[in-house]
Amino acid sequence: MLSIKYHKIFDYKLVKSDFPKWFYKIDSKDISKISKTKSKTRLQREKYSLSKLKLAKKAAKILAKIPTIKFVGITGSLAMMNSNKDSDIDLMIITKTGTMWTTRLLVHCLLFTVHYPLRRPNIKKQKDMLCINLWLDENDLIWNKADRNIYTAHEIAQVVPLVNKNQTYEKFLWENKWILDFWPNAIDRELLAISNKPLEKPLIATGYSLITSIVEKIAFKLQYFYMRKKITRETITPTKALFHPQDWGKVVLEKLNK
Repeated sequence: MLSIKYHKIFDYKLVKSDFPKWFYKIDSKDISKISKTKSKTRLQREKYSLSKLKLAKKAAKILAKIPTIKFVGITGSLAMMNSNKDSDIDLMIITKTGTMWTTRLLVHCLLFTVHYPLRRPNIKKQKDMLCINLWLDENDLIWNKADRNIYTAHEIAQVVPLVNKNQTYEKFLWENKWILDFWPNAIDRELLAISNKPLEKPLIATGYSLITSIVEKIAFKLQYFYMRKKITRETITPTKALFHPQDWGKVVLEKLNK
């Protein structure tokens, strides 16, 4: 029943074809009660999601040209094809070691140049805007143990890769294989087979020029200075930026406990 209850929180009614991927703890009696057909709400949201998916793919194609970007993926409601008409487009980016904040500046400048709207804090209008709320350095992909829960595991498992250089997506899954404790069938086993041993660790900052290292430090300090007064519970470090002001993991767990 937990699988059904979890997805109901997001107004996502499971159908039989969703199993066994989103199997958690559900017995055969529960499965027999699940409809084979999708609800009208879900079908409508899939239509909205298709148009947003086209925009996400176009944006990812542009971002792939930046050499320091190793991965671009869809997260949030769009990753589940469950977007509303006015939803934004959530993206996650993984960068080469020691270039995350420099890359973030390049991304914002590039998207501004090609007129792709980026969602900004405290702006109500969000329809079709790109919201890049997850930034990871390829050398810091593991989620903190304190933040590992059923919600975070689902969010990681549902990520849809659009740009994947040098098996970065596979490495990301390998580093966070703890999600199988919550959703044991949510990851393609072939992907895990590719990553059944740790991939080669990326070079530490010594592999980059001194100038690159200095530029990265300046980029981090400038951006941190700009956003420091707005930070609530976001994670901001030299190698990771998680822009999630609301603790959705806590919200979901409270609703499940009820």
